[in-house]
Amino acid sequence: MNIDSTPIVAIATAPGRGGIGVVRLSGKDLAPVMAAVCRLPASGNLQPRHATYLDFVQADGTVIDQGLAIYFKAPHSYTGEEVLELQGHGGPVVLQMLLARCLEAGQSIGLRLAQPGEFTQRAFLNDKLDLAQAEAVADLIEASTEAAAKSASQSLSGAFSKVIRELVDKVIHLRMLVEATLDFPEEEIDFLEKSDARGQLSRIRESLERVFAQAAQGALLREGLNVVLAGQPNVGKSSLLNALAGSDVAIVTAIAGTTRDRVTETIQIEGIPINIIDTAGIRDAIEASDEVERIGIERTWSAVREADVILHMLDASRGPTRADEDIVGRFPETVPVIRLWNKIDLSGHQPGVERSTDATHIYLSATDHVGLELLRSELLRIAGWQQTGESLYLARERHLAALKSARNHLEMAAELAAQSDQALDLFAEELRLAQERLNSITGEFTSDDLLGVIFSRFCIGK
Repeated sequence: MNIDSTPIVAIATAPGRGGIGVVRLSGKDLAPVMAAVCRLPASGNLQPRHATYLDFVQADGTVIDQGLAIYFKAPHSYTGEEVLELQGHGGPVVLQMLLARCLEAGQSIGLRLAQPGEFTQRAFLNDKLDLAQAEAVADLIEASTEAAAKSASQSLSGAFSKVIRELVDKVIHLRMLVEATLDFPEEEIDFLEKSDARGQLSRIRESLERVFAQAAQGALLREGLNVVLAGQPNVGKSSLLNALAGSDVAIVTAIAGTTRDRVTETIQIEGIPINIIDTAGIRDAIEASDEVERIGIERTWSAVREADVILHMLDASRGPTRADEDIVGRFPETVPVIRLWNKIDLSGHQPGVERSTDATHIYLSATDHVGLELLRSELLRIAGWQQTGESLYLARERHLAALKSARNHLEMAAELAAQSDQALDLFAEELRLAQERLNSITGEFTSDDLLGVIFSRFCIGK
């Protein structure tokens, strides 16, 4: 990807009012903008990496705001280019005025508004960050739990990239031995035995499995689980949502059809975000009280089809009904189902878990908050969450796909290594493909199209 060195500018703080707002510029030779927008000290310039309190002014000298100007000289900046940060009061109007003034003053150098993620994209292209670290910037900003933020910070510090590079180095070393043997076929050496190629490959695969396990757990921290509450009206879905959330986020009444639309609440279980979606009670469309409830029921089925886990709620005090079985018959076969038998305070059941071939059954009381820990534990089990005590990397689906692909190539290499030296050329090719897939994680081998997609999802100003 070609590096666009055109100077860029954007508001780098979140929309809305705040105590402090930041306008950030990056590019070559920002001196004209500094001189025009900032009422510079007597020395006539800003000392790099020092905060200077001064006025931000219009072309006629009137003051827009007063604040701090910090200048970072290339390459010692976030983007690797010259960077100027203007920190003023965080009102939307004053920030827009300051942004407009920068654009006006920067016309002579071609200053333009930054695209989403363009500052971080330049940091990547100027070798200030690798691709995994660049993605961790966005993940840290978007982290919805403390555990996710810690894992994103781990990746931003380069921990994830470090283990990937170590894997790549091991693959390269093995490739070097294989290809050296291919280059000198006259040397009658049993390569696989003399160089311990099979042992090296086995250790590489073991290392990859450990990295994949940590990355998969990190991906769970990032994405969480989408859990849909489904069932007939008045079985206690909204009561359960409120109990899990610890507050009254859904209206609870004895009137059937109270919940008309999705109500979503995100809770945390051991740091994992669980997005619980309460839906309209499911009953025959003919029984629905009005058009609004019928639309709500249609949206319920839409949510069920998109779920990671379905919580099918039933009334333990009356037992299963034909309507409950009809609901089960419409569940997607590929989505895990937990049958929640609610109202055990009325039925006399004890809280517990029963497993069958089609679903897990949990007995609880949402009203009395009994059996909720059983549900939380089951959600963690389905998610595959394991407290390993190891640092996790907030991996993305892209990273997991690359690791899986590398694993497949190494598996094929192992099968070839088990055959004979006659397959060394194919063995070497599988190692090359595995190396290529691992390199795509850090961006050492990445298509321009992929970079465009990744950085376009960042916020403007980052």
